[in-house]
Amino acid sequence: MYDLITMGRIGVDLYPLQAGVPLAQVDTFGKFLGGSAANVAVAAARLGRRAAVITRTGADPFGEYLHQELRTFGVDDRWVTPVPGLPTPVTFCEMFPPDDFPLYFYRQPKAPDLEMYGEELDLGEIRAARVFWVTGTGLCAEPSRTATLDALAARTAASRESPAAALPGARATVFDLDWRPMFWTGDPKPHYISALRHATVAVGNIDEVEIATGEREPRAAADALLARGPELAVVKQGPGGVLAVHRDGRTAEVPPVPVEVVNGLGAGDAFGGALCHGLLAGWELERTMRYANAAGAIVASRLACSSAMPYASEVDAALQEVCP
Repeated sequence: MYDLITMGRIGVDLYPLQAGVPLAQVDTFGKFLGGSAANVAVAAARLGRRAAVITRTGADPFGEYLHQELRTFGVDDRWVTPVPGLPTPVTFCEMFPPDDFPLYFYRQPKAPDLEMYGEELDLGEIRAARVFWVTGTGLCAEPSRTATLDALAARTAASRESPAAALPGARATVFDLDWRPMFWTGDPKPHYISALRHATVAVGNIDEVEIATGEREPRAAADALLARGPELAVVKQGPGGVLAVHRDGRTAEVPPVPVEVVNGLGAGDAFGGALCHGLLAGWELERTMRYANAAGAIVASRLACSSAMPYASEVDAALQEVCP
């Protein structure tokens, strides 16, 4: 049984090795595994969890590179398959710390990770996984949209246990709102609502929860998410910390871990992998949120995303500095 299976976006991140320099003037780049679903799986694997990712690449050298990186990080790549005729996506960014990191996605004519079909999914493994993680980007186009909803429906049919129960082995179906407006045409809200009906955990930042609920105030947004189906709503507020609200009334609101930000782009995925780790361990809500916050802060203080994901000893050390 897998601790975590993620489903969604993958690609190659080409990040400048110079901060504070416009992309047009950058002449040296680092090449990294990227994409939210892949990064979350790597983050969980770094924390000792058995993780796999369901996605697709191009049938090209960049696709081969992503397979190599997944295996290096200890993530099972058996469900990462090529799509002939579509190139593996590439993403560039600019880095203007502490809070400006423009992204430039090259996913034309179509990203292979949107060519996932429900009939090709291993629904038995998806049902059995202790945590299953999907993203909003997976809903932005067909056939990925239907495949994602099929996978979520399979999870609902299997079980819908509380994700935050203080029991090791608690199951969770996590919907990462992952709002990327450049990938969408039409209104995303109906598709978000469909996914939320099957999720036991919803995770998003202020902009993302507003897309799903119409609410920006964190508590109102959390309550609106819970009203759409999940048992746990997690609202990330950047420098305002994180708010987590469980349907049973438990609430945790924790401040961010202060760091000198180098690249904030991978912090949310590190948070996600650590959130899954806490759910799997059966930790109480506040401990899980503090741990996930610390993991995200560590990655924000580093250049890359996937290769920057922290080990458990690093998260423990960061927490010890904040709360000795």
